[in-house]
Amino acid sequence: MAKSSSYSTVSMVICLIYSMSKWIRTYSKLLPSIRISPIATSIWRR
Repeated sequence: MAKSSSYSTVSMVICLIYSMSKWIRTYSKLLPSIRISPIATSIWRR
């Protein structure tokens, strides 16, 4: 039981990291000229 639960959590984390990296790659390809720092600050200010 414990092994299966730990395996499921690890697989979830791997999928989440994979999806985030994929999104970051597509975002960087779509907006190469715009820097991420001002966008991140504007999002955090809201």
